[in-house]
Amino acid sequence: TEVPAGAGNYRYIRVSGDDQNNVEGTNSILGTWTNLGNLSSIGLTGNVVEGPVWMKFRDRDEWALYIDYNNPQGVREYRPILTTNPFSVGTYRLQDSASYDMGGTAKRHGAIMTLTAAEESRVLARWPNTPAQRLQSYNFQDRYVRHTNMDVRIDPDVSPADDAQFRLRPGLAGTGTVSFESVNFPGYFLRHYNYDFQLAHNDGSSQFAADATFRQVAGLA
Repeated sequence: TEVPAGAGNYRYIRVSGDDQNNVEGTNSILGTWTNLGNLSSIGLTGNVVEGPVWMKFRDRDEWALYIDYNNPQGVREYRPILTTNPFSVGTYRLQDSASYDMGGTAKRHGAIMTLTAAEESRVLARWPNTPAQRLQSYNFQDRYVRHTNMDVRIDPDVSPADDAQFRLRPGLAGTGTVSFESVNFPGYFLRHYNYDFQLAHNDGSSQFAADATFRQVAGLA
């Protein structure tokens, strides 16, 4: 990762993939890399880290090193390491799950993309941060539409709660209609298939758009 001028003594920083999790800096990618320490200082030893990627926060002088981490329980986690000085390994702080939110879907080997203001506006227009809603049964009011293993049904006491939460989107197939996007599986929508109801990934086809689009009509009851 290239860092801004004045952020430290080096122009580039990386975390090596040699099972030692070494942090290294250099002023020339093709030149000599200097070892600045390793992640054992925060308890990450051996081959437990994959796909590290650096990101600087835009609103403060702080950096995050995102890692694909195989924790001691054998569960893969995508976790940030925070620091105000990426060249000082002793300042690194591994965050626990209570201090950040990576969404409901598993993350692996991510990347950070910078958007211009115009690009951000177009993304927000296409995928607005619509509040999550639930679909409640009329005559079984303790039950809500939920997905489980990509099947859809109504259940009481849905756990995890996000399985029963959806974002109302403009209909994929046309104006004046709606589609229901899963909160914890972005890009997956409620759709019918062979007269069954399921949660499925939007493959971009016209058939999917039609099957995942609905009209709002007055309730029968």
